[in-house]
Amino acid sequence: MPSKKIATLALAGTVTVTCLATIGAAHAQSSGAAQPSQARQAPAGYQIVKLPNANVPNFQRRTVYCPSGKQVIGGGAEAQGNDAILVGSFPTDDGRGWIGLGRQKAYSSVGISVYAICAS
Repeated sequence: MPSKKIATLALAGTVTVTCLATIGAAHAQSSGAAQPSQARQAPAGYQIVKLPNANVPNFQRRTVYCPSGKQVIGGGAEAQGNDAILVGSFPTDDGRGWIGLGRQKAYSSVGISVYAICAS
């Protein structure tokens, strides 16, 4: 029986060492990812344009445009109200602005604000 006990202890020791090595390797990899990265610069002419909240009929589009000479590179919208649901948030077909629309289940109007991220 002593050989079975020794084999069991050896196996347990091997499993423990393997687990500790795996944890150590994972920690080393994750701490490497925490290194500070170089700061990214904003694109030339970067600007956020906001169309403030206004109540509009359900499903009515609200559109905000970038200033002249700039294109939209992103955007978003927010639906505000007790039952507000944002139905759509997408760029204009010409790439110069952003559209937002929404609705409320129990009301005929909804508050919509729209944001466009613009660059030269």
